[in-house]
Amino acid sequence: MDQASGKNERRFVMIKFENPNGYIEITNNYFEKLVGQVAQSCFGVTGMVNSSPMQSLKAIFSSKADKENYNRGVSVKSINGGLVIDLHIAVSYGVNINAIASSITNKVRYSVETVTDLKVSKINVYVDAIN
Repeated sequence: MDQASGKNERRFVMIKFENPNGYIEITNNYFEKLVGQVAQSCFGVTGMVNSSPMQSLKAIFSSKADKENYNRGVSVKSINGGLVIDLHIAVSYGVNINAIASSITNKVRYSVETVTDLKVSKINVYVDAIN
């Protein structure tokens, strides 16, 4: 329950840590959108693919105005103090898949560690479609 408004507030806090100024909470949704934006900006990636039936259902019922589904195909978990990221992507036909996966891995790791100062322990890239 949110103390200020008296309403029930659903927040999915993934990481919570304290610094000299107070507590910092980062949600799973934030990580998914950050990772999705970075992955989609890589050469050869044509889009993200739903990684689970739950994501497929969310996509069906989500607003048509919300076309920027950056968190589609992204799963972020915190395991033993490190982040484990799973990406489900679609790539362009004829591109080197190994080069794309390497590029995504490096760019996502750099972006997440730079923005959040948290350690990424593993990134799994799954190519689910070729366009």
